[in-house]
Amino acid sequence: MAVAVFFHAHPDDEAIATGGTMRLLARAGHRVVVVCATDGARGRPAGGAADDPAGSDSASGAADLAAVREAELRAAARILGAHRVEMLGYADSGMDGDPANDDPECFWQADVEEAAGRLAAVLSEEGADLLTCYDDQGTYGHPDHVQVHRVGVRAGELAGVGLVYEATVDRDHFAAAIPKMRAMMAELGLDDEVDDDEQSEIQAEIDEGILGVDSATITHRVDVSAAAAEKRAAMAAHASQIPADSFFLKLPPEAFDLAFGVEWYRCRNPEPGDRAGGDLLASLSAAAD
Repeated sequence: MAVAVFFHAHPDDEAIATGGTMRLLARAGHRVVVVCATDGARGRPAGGAADDPAGSDSASGAADLAAVREAELRAAARILGAHRVEMLGYADSGMDGDPANDDPECFWQADVEEAAGRLAAVLSEEGADLLTCYDDQGTYGHPDHVQVHRVGVRAGELAGVGLVYEATVDRDHFAAAIPKMRAMMAELGLDDEVDDDEQSEIQAEIDEGILGVDSATITHRVDVSAAAAEKRAAMAAHASQIPADSFFLKLPPEAFDLAFGVEWYRCRNPEPGDRAGGDLLASLSAAAD
């Protein structure tokens, strides 16, 4: 058995970005640990228990939402087979340009060495064989995601973790996938379920090089279609952010697999032959031998 630690910025990031990998590793008998940097209190309540009329901008609304999101994270982690969930204790920094970016308690303002020390303590306690963080632009530029990269890389160094992977998105894949997904939805008569504004925003991020990385720089692609049901259920567990009527959860299976059926990583120190075809699960199993 090996130990894999997945370091994420907010509750729900773990399900969306690495949920399938986590489930496959747990299914293979490895120990899976989730560490979340922030409380997610700057998220947008989508309804239900997290829908506070005061909103997440108020102190009471933020506290309530933080509690809801931690509970959702723990529920999603159980679905994915994670053995431990650890919160680093930082405040959510909000999107780039949000006034919350200046909050001295937020993750974006955290001292990298201090935050890395907190994470390294978990890595050392667990005897981690593998750590995932994000790529250097945090997948799409969110301040907390960029900080996850900085803190994760440094924590891996402090704890001497042998395998460090950057979770990312294949920009070229999504550029090709968007029209295919729209065609699938049209064939099923689900055109009205497509959020044109959201799709346009994603396309703009691809065109501007904000979302993900070039395909050629990716070292590991994990086919997680065998864990698609659990990944979808874990995403649904984050109901305050991903409600049941969201576009993501309404995708038919084929379109869901196209959007979420592969998870991408860049190894910090790839071995010869890892480029574009490395087997992350095999690498972890070898580390445990």
